[in-house]
Amino acid sequence: MAAKLNINNLEQQQTALEIESKEFDYSKRAQWLRAAVLGANDGLVSTASLMMGVGAVKQDIKAMILTGFAGLVAGACSMAIGEFVSVYSQLDIEVAQMKREKQRTNLGSDQRVERETAAGRKDEEKLPNPLQAAAASALAFSIGAIVPLLAASFITNYKVRLAVVVAAVTLALAVFGWLGAILGKASPIRSASRVLVGGWLAMAITFGLTKLIGSSGLSS
Repeated sequence: MAAKLNINNLEQQQTALEIESKEFDYSKRAQWLRAAVLGANDGLVSTASLMMGVGAVKQDIKAMILTGFAGLVAGACSMAIGEFVSVYSQLDIEVAQMKREKQRTNLGSDQRVERETAAGRKDEEKLPNPLQAAAASALAFSIGAIVPLLAASFITNYKVRLAVVVAAVTLALAVFGWLGAILGKASPIRSASRVLVGGWLAMAITFGLTKLIGSSGLSS
């Protein structure tokens, strides 16, 4: 009877550990996805704002597309380099901490050594990957930046092009805001509204200031 109880307890503990592991994995995955959504939102807003700023003083479609493309490349590179440096610093800190823990460990029996070796391998597998983080950041930024570029690429009429860019960016902002809210377990309406207002303000301020400077004669 006692043996059966012990077996049941072990099975319950194992099930609980599996559930905790799945929840932890989901939490980590959600953090990565939320970071990707934020990166895409940055690419969307910054590239669209640049294109709207150029569109305020130049009606040429080539100027707007080249500006958006330059913003995409520059932003993706900046995001990748920044993320690489940040994650590499985190990696150095975690590796140094692991070395200190190994030095402080007083190894006993062979069985204990084997357990610590296996645990050490698992810890090494969980270490952050700077290259992977850099690539993910650059990709996320590029996905967001491509939205206004595609929206403006095939429309020659100046006013229609600006309207289509704003409409496409508005739709993408709403989607990114909703995804961010779902992953962050927040209110989708409030989150999407904040993202929308922020994106509209960024484009409006850039458009207005560039228009003001352009009308003063500096654009020539």
